Amino acid sequence: MKPTDDAVKSEAGVAEQMVSTTRRDFLRNSVALGSGAALMSMVPPGVRSNAWAAGSDAPEKKEIKIGFIPLTDCSSVVMAAVQKFDEKYGIKIIPSKEASWASVRDKLVNGELDAAHVLYGLIYGVHLGIGGPKKDMSVLMTLNNNGQAITLANKLKDQGVTDGASLKKLITAKPGEYTFAQTFPTGTHAMWLYYWLAANDINPMKDVKVITVPPPQMVANMRVGNMDGYCVGEPWNNRAIVDKIGFTAVTTQDIWVDHPEKVLGTSAEWVAKYPNTARAMTAAVLEAGRWIDGSLANRRKTAETVAAKSYINTDMDVILERMLGRYSNGLGKTWDDKNAMKFFNDGAVNYPYLSDGMWFLTQHKRWGLLKSDVDYLGVAKAINRTDIYKQAAAAAGVSVPKSDFRTSKLIDGTVWDGKDPKKYAASFKVRA
Repeated sequence: MKPTDDAVKSEAGVAEQMVSTTRRDFLRNSVALGSGAALMSMVPPGVRSNAWAAGSDAPEKKEIKIGFIPLTDCSSVVMAAVQKFDEKYGIKIIPSKEASWASVRDKLVNGELDAAHVLYGLIYGVHLGIGGPKKDMSVLMTLNNNGQAITLANKLKDQGVTDGASLKKLITAKPGEYTFAQTFPTGTHAMWLYYWLAANDINPMKDVKVITVPPPQMVANMRVGNMDGYCVGEPWNNRAIVDKIGFTAVTTQDIWVDHPEKVLGTSAEWVAKYPNTARAMTAAVLEAGRWIDGSLANRRKTAETVAAKSYINTDMDVILERMLGRYSNGLGKTWDDKNAMKFFNDGAVNYPYLSDGMWFLTQHKRWGLLKSDVDYLGVAKAINRTDIYKQAAAAAGVSVPKSDFRTSKLIDGTVWDGKDPKKYAASFKVRA
């Protein structure tokens, strides 16, 4: 599917879809009404009724600093600025490259960043005060599904390890210190790593050592022998293969097809202060995700853009291969992965499902990060701002699902539907 320029303009321009005015008139009206009023005139009244702040629906803050980590899944934040989707909604997005997830956390908490491309579980951890400062937080939308992996060092391959089962066999036969890295203790990569190890009867809290390493530093650390494996987002798994230091043992879409990954996160305080800006920012990033997924040409342009030193700072081809689903595992296997990284998928990617947030809480409980059960649904409702998302989706002409919950089957055969999170959290044989 490669839409024409006119089709893209028609799809991306909600004005043309929902009101009978020209794009020129829309832009003129946007300026005259501070962008927000013209935008909100296109939002259905039922959604619009709660969208006003201080008597206006114009963005309260025009420049928005959004933090990101050099990973392929920062693309929709970057392209929202580069392709000027932000201007359509009366704002200017300033992407800010950050060194680590801990830095992103601290800057969200102290207000140095307005929002961030951020790990789903990091937002939940901060909200609950797990492993750092406690502050009420908000998830505005999911940025992507899939597209992470677990990389193992070639020294394990030399000992017969190619997958989880052979890794378990090695650890059992040759006990010792095996070191694995994730990117943040409550984050997605930690949860995927733990889940995969446990699915292969390896207890991440007892059988191996786990360390925290920022994503861009994974390859260098494996090169000098600091770890036996790591879980991280692309392009740092493919980079290890290109550099001939590691191989892909499993992709995260093999652990959970269409799993939630990064989110557009901010503090609850920021959303309360700038609700119209939050809606505009969400709509702009939502449109960028739709544009990226719109054609192979758009994905290629995205890869070329984010490969630059100011963003990911690696070879474009290393990014593009897995963005297009063209996988090789470093062991001789190649395949086209239909479940490669998704940024939009007709809007199915982006809705902040309550069940997604609740799943991370169940894993935090499983691994002892939470000492007792919490009000799983209540916490998810407090963090995941489905109200803001629905307003943004209406403005961008994106449909929303009928339910706040979805059902998924994971690699170990367990089914997650969000219905009984306490029982689910306690159901795992391998746990802390």
